[in-house]
Amino acid sequence: MRWFVGLCLTAVLICGQSASPSPYTSEQRRLNIDSFEKIWTTVRDKHWEKNPGGLDWQAIHAEFLPKIEAADSMEAAREVMRQMLARLKETHFAILPASVYGEADSEVGGDGSPGIDLRVLDGLAVVTSVDPGSSAEKAGVKPGWAIDSVRGKDLTLAIRKLKNDPDIHELVLERAILSRLTGPVGGTIRVVFRDGANRSRTIDLTLDPPRGEISKFGNLPAMHVWVESKKIDNSGYIAFNMFLDPQRVMARFEDAVSSCLKCDGFIIDLRGNPGGIGPMAMGMAGWFIDRPDVKLGDMFMRSATMHFAVNPRLDVYKGPVAVLVDGSSASTSEILAGGLKDLGRARIFGERTAAAALPSLIEKLPNGDGFQYAIANYISEGGKPLEGIGVAPDVEAAPTRRALLAGHDRALDAALEWIAKQRTHK
Repeated sequence: MRWFVGLCLTAVLICGQSASPSPYTSEQRRLNIDSFEKIWTTVRDKHWEKNPGGLDWQAIHAEFLPKIEAADSMEAAREVMRQMLARLKETHFAILPASVYGEADSEVGGDGSPGIDLRVLDGLAVVTSVDPGSSAEKAGVKPGWAIDSVRGKDLTLAIRKLKNDPDIHELVLERAILSRLTGPVGGTIRVVFRDGANRSRTIDLTLDPPRGEISKFGNLPAMHVWVESKKIDNSGYIAFNMFLDPQRVMARFEDAVSSCLKCDGFIIDLRGNPGGIGPMAMGMAGWFIDRPDVKLGDMFMRSATMHFAVNPRLDVYKGPVAVLVDGSSASTSEILAGGLKDLGRARIFGERTAAAALPSLIEKLPNGDGFQYAIANYISEGGKPLEGIGVAPDVEAAPTRRALLAGHDRALDAALEWIAKQRTHK
């Protein structure tokens, strides 16, 4: 997974360190009441339904205000706010304690990267890919190596701490761990790896500019967007790290598909892609669907409904389409994958997606905690919400450290095997 931004979540990371419990002060009580009011007001004003969750939201305020005023500790106050949000019976509404969510913030900051991507597998930070020409590649780092520590800090402990909080899902977890490998461009970080033989290797890695080209969209900070396309055997393949930089990404997508109209199959790799600009999914789907008046699904907001209508092309690819997803495929990735699956136009390989299709935000509360809330609801063309459910793969093919060390990409291998079978069955 690369940078965790996009349609699914724009995070305001909260800094904080865990500490021993301290006396509950009048100032903390006031800040918790202010936080309660901010949460209640945000839901009232930004939820996609006028009556959030079908509830009398004013009555909810009257019920829970005395409880937050009577809370006698930080955790008791958080529990009151969580109970209020639980009445919505919806995902993407959560309280993230500052002491835990602070683990998601890079202590150093900066855009520099050693060129490593990773996944958390069985409690370990495992390298899944190494960028060509990066300092990690030059140092001999291989997929399947586990990372024990960065800058002297144990990653296993950080992973365990984050996993213990039910509101920290895989997307946030892996973004948090990956952020530990960042810093100022030109700097260095000391990383302790375990190689394929489980031998400890300490390597100083240089932080280079991130892969890709800088893209700026709306109020989002500038981000690096990369696209990779190629042919594998006689199948087209494209991967990109987020649905941004539409002019360049859509042009590359068009080139990849139009140059492969006679290929045996086409593979769209959305693993680690956290989403971005929703309408890009409509244009991409149009390269595989030749029927008019078809849509991927609908997004419902307070003031409008957005129909994800497919934009058909004159020449479409009619062969087998495989989409690769994992637990960090979110938002627009889920909309595209789920829509193509519902329309019977793609077979899905990998792992269940992040179940984070809704546009949501995380804001800092007056008490220092984080508050995550959604501002829309999405229903796929198959009539099911993706939020909290995700897109289930047709073929389960989760990565393992053993497979990575052996040079195997289980999801990609399974997709290529399926495409080959389609060719022989013609």
